[in-house]
Amino acid sequence: MNDKSIPPASGHDGQEPESLQGNVDRLLRANMARMTFGVSPIALGLAFTDWAAHLASSPGKALRLVEKMAEKNSEFLNYLSRSLNHPGEPRCIEPLPQDDRFKEDAWTRWPFNIYSQAFLLQQQWWHHATTGVEGVSPHHENVVSFAARQMLDTMSPVNYAMTNPMVLDATLKQSGMNLLRGLHNVNEDLTRSRAGQPPVGAENFEPGKQVAITPGKVIFRNKLIELIQYSPMTKTVNPEPLLIVPAWIMKYYILDLSPHNSLVRYLVEQGHTVFMISWHNPNQQDRDLRMDDYLQLGILAAISAIQAIVPGRKINAMGYCLGGTLLAIAAAYLGREENAAYKDALESVTLLAAQVDFTQAGELMLFIDKSQISYLDDMMWEKGYLDTKQMAGAFQLLRSNDLIWSPIVQQYLLGERLPMTDLMAWNADATRMPYRMHSDYLHQMFQNNDLAEGRYEIAGKRIALGDIRVPMFVVATEKDHVAPWQSVYKIKGAVRAAVTFLLTSGGHNAGIVSEPDHPHRHFRFNTENESTCQHDPQLWMTGLAAQDGSWWPVYSDWLMQLPQRQARGQTTASTRTRVNPPSTGAPDQGYGPLYDAPGNYVFEK
Repeated sequence: MNDKSIPPASGHDGQEPESLQGNVDRLLRANMARMTFGVSPIALGLAFTDWAAHLASSPGKALRLVEKMAEKNSEFLNYLSRSLNHPGEPRCIEPLPQDDRFKEDAWTRWPFNIYSQAFLLQQQWWHHATTGVEGVSPHHENVVSFAARQMLDTMSPVNYAMTNPMVLDATLKQSGMNLLRGLHNVNEDLTRSRAGQPPVGAENFEPGKQVAITPGKVIFRNKLIELIQYSPMTKTVNPEPLLIVPAWIMKYYILDLSPHNSLVRYLVEQGHTVFMISWHNPNQQDRDLRMDDYLQLGILAAISAIQAIVPGRKINAMGYCLGGTLLAIAAAYLGREENAAYKDALESVTLLAAQVDFTQAGELMLFIDKSQISYLDDMMWEKGYLDTKQMAGAFQLLRSNDLIWSPIVQQYLLGERLPMTDLMAWNADATRMPYRMHSDYLHQMFQNNDLAEGRYEIAGKRIALGDIRVPMFVVATEKDHVAPWQSVYKIKGAVRAAVTFLLTSGGHNAGIVSEPDHPHRHFRFNTENESTCQHDPQLWMTGLAAQDGSWWPVYSDWLMQLPQRQARGQTTASTRTRVNPPSTGAPDQGYGPLYDAPGNYVFEK
């Protein structure tokens, strides 16, 4: 490494300079992080030491595990005997509901039924071994249990050609051509990965050509954002504009995919004037960008531009994922802001799969403790950002069966390419995270929960979520492993605003991209005046029947009814008076139009 690549000396908190020795330590850990894919071996070691030490001092638990092993062996031998004499014998253990690896009928044939049952019994025993050990911290128990699952999954009979009946059948029928195609696929993927190219088929979903094609103009640009104003598709529009704040962890066009499943296009077609933030993809020079910069140069700069284009109108603001967390911070900040330029700027706040309370932040908490965050800090400190591969790897590990092993079997053993979709292509178009901002986020949100507990500061002043007073529409998804819906639901206890909460089927991305014609979609929701407004999420869920269809029309109707919500709990069926569409940009005030959507930042690699 040359001297130019070594960042300025600074402490973990960004305030106190470190010594040369301190920087040597950080460089050592940063280089170690490259070899361990960003996972702290110290954090793992602490977790396993905690578990092993407590297990060693728990003879009763150890004896119970020996008994469990004897029970599992007996169950397996009995099943083995029965299945040899009576083919099709019911299995002695069933996979977990979310485990689809052994759902095919071929796994009921001998000897593959033996392989699957032996694996599932072993998996169950290790679950008992890694959980319920008295004295182990909950975090360490989760880490050990997760690590054990990952190691076991590598040995699943599904993952090997000689123990997977579907692979063997395909190999016999195709005379081994599936394995040759799989070898070609391996070589092609490795070549693309080394060259930094997207996966096969992603080239068919290029922004501005197949995706992100809703017509519009970039009307403002600074060093962090481009602001897109979409062209109207109706003769008249709703008076209040809508600002969308996407997460900067990925490109914005998750909300503007193909025309048939673009939330942006749908809202424009309903008569909403939509503005979208497109974030700059940070590099090493942006290492010191902080959350305050994303607020000032992002949301507040966008609000100023919209106020110039649509003067005298309040703004409906929508934030997705990390963008929703930032929007909640902005709304709290504006709730007590005395500056006339921003006071009463917002008409409403919508959060999509966004958390403000991180006490139940889901499986990502497996990677969050002081040791792991320190390790990530050092890795980001050296580079100036969190790499896209590191981000993708963490999310893939959380769903390794679906995102790692299943594609390996499908593409490399069966030799069948998974058809590329717009959502998959978008998912491969990742962005980086600036060192200082992401470090602040991990420490202040995930580790300390400062926002929910009233310690979060902007420009040296503390903000409180209770200062959000405008109506809120909050969407969560049932199968979200990034922002679990029970965690998203905590917004109800954090704000004084009227909250309409909606729970939709699907996961973190697919549940949000839920166009009206999408099959097998359902949702639950209540308006803020209904008796089902429970603080317990499970009581709330059981008190509401699922409704078939997409949540998008419900949201559009909610926006149209906002002027009639005169007080908490009041709604009417009437809608607002529509107006002529605003001009594109405000050139006399320095707001474009500059160039066509999707702009330039979306193409940054």
